[in-house]
Amino acid sequence: MANNAINQANEALQEAVKKMKKDWRLGYHIAAPANWINDPNGLVFFKGEYHAFYQHYPYGESWGPMHWGHAKSKDLVHWEHLPVALAPDHDYDRDGCFSGSAIVKDDMLYLIYTGHVWVDQSKDIAIQTQCIASSKDGIHFEKYENNPVIRDIPEDSTGHVRDPKIWEKDGLYHIVLGNRTKDDIGRVIHYTSKDLIDWEYEGVLAQNESNLGYMWECPDFFELDGKDVLLFSPQGMKAEGDSYNNLFQTGYLIGSYNETTKKFEHGDFHEIDHGHDFYAVQTLHDDQGRRIAIGWMDMWESEMPTKEHGWCGALTLPRELSLSAEGNIIMKPVAELKGLREQELEVNVASISNEVIKTPINQELLELKAEFSLKNLTAKEFGIKVRCSEDGTEETSIGIDVEHSKLILNREHSGAGVKGIRQTAINLEGDTVILHLYLDRSSIEVFANEGTTTMTSRIYPKKTSLNVQFYAEDGKVNLKSVQAWKLADIWE
Repeated sequence: MANNAINQANEALQEAVKKMKKDWRLGYHIAAPANWINDPNGLVFFKGEYHAFYQHYPYGESWGPMHWGHAKSKDLVHWEHLPVALAPDHDYDRDGCFSGSAIVKDDMLYLIYTGHVWVDQSKDIAIQTQCIASSKDGIHFEKYENNPVIRDIPEDSTGHVRDPKIWEKDGLYHIVLGNRTKDDIGRVIHYTSKDLIDWEYEGVLAQNESNLGYMWECPDFFELDGKDVLLFSPQGMKAEGDSYNNLFQTGYLIGSYNETTKKFEHGDFHEIDHGHDFYAVQTLHDDQGRRIAIGWMDMWESEMPTKEHGWCGALTLPRELSLSAEGNIIMKPVAELKGLREQELEVNVASISNEVIKTPINQELLELKAEFSLKNLTAKEFGIKVRCSEDGTEETSIGIDVEHSKLILNREHSGAGVKGIRQTAINLEGDTVILHLYLDRSSIEVFANEGTTTMTSRIYPKKTSLNVQFYAEDGKVNLKSVQAWKLADIWE
């Protein structure tokens, strides 16, 4: 039965690929071969390769009963599609194999995921249990015959108990789960096991005590530079100024976990990315000792123009995490991404004064790194405009508001899809500010000041809107350096 469901899904995908339009199709990001994807799942390093699974509906370009799509890579840059890994084909997961994670044990790859069964979809009432599947080759998976491995939930819990993130420490396996209580309090709960099969409830790891929403999705708990980090995606937060302006958020708490008391003492919640489209981030600890994060590069209930082209959704570039001196998470593009560079492009811009300077760059797949000097700065705002049309009607701008020390991503004129501006605080106390951009056919990822501030957004410009420009308003700014590269299309 299982092979049947997987085979049908793969056949449906092959047919969908034939009909897909490629105008906004991403050149170096993970998306499914066709149709819908959302959360990254099961990020793992197994037998010398990186594996990324993802929530996937192979039968249409909108969300449906979830399967697990699958891609792998030797270098985090060049990915290849693999067959669908999990399909909903048992009573306990008949309405979806929801998000989860992966772990290697005894040379086997194990996936732990949420089996989803609707009780009343119109009222959002469901039964969610935790299930496992295993594989010797990392491609073909067999579900455990006595699934689910976690059925029981805390007495004060609703049926919303999902997205297990697993790790092992000192011979004991741990998972954290996103949870919603009967009082609509979002939280993360914790279980342990000696064998991946029998799990014991350890209690609440952290919960909403202010404006942190009614449900915490996609939790991840790990050590980073000597601190304990809880990463999660709260639903139901209210916007506060520049913060929490997307439908749902992704962010983190930093502190320390006491293994005796089983308490996690932590500071305030921080958003991890400040763009329009970043959610459900998951991390892996790789063979080099790095903590690498990948998120879903979209947002729930957004208008998604690629649906008309037969596909929808993508994952972000992989990012290496570290902690700043102030105790905030820094996200840098992994070093391997230099392997995407095909050709260095010449850009001669030294200073900009009350003007817009057009460059000779006209590329769909582009990396751009600009270092602006803050010495002798008189401009009130400066920055970069990308995907500009010849007639001036389309552009996406990434700017620095000097007076208010803000980084601004403006997609009011970015083409099709949702409009909107996102802005966040940026440190302008040094001698320079660095804007490092990755541009794909329908996405932009901004890493400012070496990843201390990031913004990720989807944009849908016309194919002909390709120019890059630099600008300064009400004064002058000097550039210390500008580098640009045409990037490879890994899927060609």
